[in-house]
Amino acid sequence: MKTVVRLALVDPNDASRSSLKSLMLGIDSVWLEAESSRYDFFIDVVMQTRPDIALVALDSDPAKGLALVAKVTQELPDCNVLVISSSTEGSLILQAMRNGAKEFLSLPLKLEDVLSALERIRQTQSTRSGEGQVRSCQVIAVAGASGGVGCTSLAVNLGCLLARSEQNSVVVIDLDFALGDSDVWLDIIPDYTIQDVAENITRLDYSLLKRSLTRHDCGVFLLPRPVQLDDNLKITGEQLRRVIALLKTTFTHLVIDTSKSFGALDMAALEVANTVLLVTQLDLPCLRNVVRLMQYFEHTDGLTEKIQIVVNRVGLEDTQISLNKALETIGREISWQIPNDFATMVEARNNGVPLVMQAPKAKLTRALEQLAQQLSPAGEANPETEEKKARKGLFSFLGSGAK
Repeated sequence: MKTVVRLALVDPNDASRSSLKSLMLGIDSVWLEAESSRYDFFIDVVMQTRPDIALVALDSDPAKGLALVAKVTQELPDCNVLVISSSTEGSLILQAMRNGAKEFLSLPLKLEDVLSALERIRQTQSTRSGEGQVRSCQVIAVAGASGGVGCTSLAVNLGCLLARSEQNSVVVIDLDFALGDSDVWLDIIPDYTIQDVAENITRLDYSLLKRSLTRHDCGVFLLPRPVQLDDNLKITGEQLRRVIALLKTTFTHLVIDTSKSFGALDMAALEVANTVLLVTQLDLPCLRNVVRLMQYFEHTDGLTEKIQIVVNRVGLEDTQISLNKALETIGREISWQIPNDFATMVEARNNGVPLVMQAPKAKLTRALEQLAQQLSPAGEANPETEEKKARKGLFSFLGSGAK
């Protein structure tokens, strides 16, 4: 997956700045964090927003522009400076590079030249930082084959378990605008919700989005559903993609709790996700819905390959359909089974305390912990160890459900 980079640009010329802005907004891997029409103010802009890339157009005043390049490089060494100009004069290019510019592009800009420059910057960062390089964000969507199968409990507790690692920064997004209850699971009364994001989507920036998030003591952030039911709340799939793109620039994991309608927003979340956990139970209505959903997902390119079937509440009743029968019905491999522990889960929900804090040693918590380890890129640091853990979890909990 491409890493999304945050970019700020400065160009005193209104016409060329507008053209630059349009070009950058059309690149999926770029988030336009800020723009400025004054060289004098741009250093304050980058110090406040701290973008990954500062794009400086020199044509309006080459001397001021070059001085700005040097100042940005000095004040914010982690920010890569990309310079553009209609001039191809060797001395100008040389001076820009001496002042700290990583790339110099000639106007008029070509999309392929911009993409190549961004890729070179990304490769340079990776080579320089080695193991410490910025990781791509993992987007995990949790969808249910029916209502009440435990999607929210899985999404919230998975997010809390991922947030336990200091290497991870995690956001849980509640897309069930009508009846979502992720805030209840975390005992959070939010000041802002996804409604605030939707109402300000045209001027959305990172600072506004960050204010819309609420942090739990375990470290996970929550973007909750609206407080009030509101038929007038409108947010499109494209707008949701924009929100997700911005969150990906800062967080290592996004866990999206989708609704059961599989509408435009839910499908947008599934399409941008790296992994889709399709949660079901071992009963006939759920398993039939899994088959129906998989047939529906085939109409979206690349979606079925991302689906992992998760069977929840294994051992709930003796009358559950057997594992072998379930496999025969859905015709797909079951990736994970989560054991039933109704008392522990209900107590955690009613207390508004995640399982990792309420019952860290419970079998249920350990099962979710192993799932989190499999989904977290942090495990790449020691693949052999993580592979053994994943295999152990897979055999332990798959074996317990067969009858």
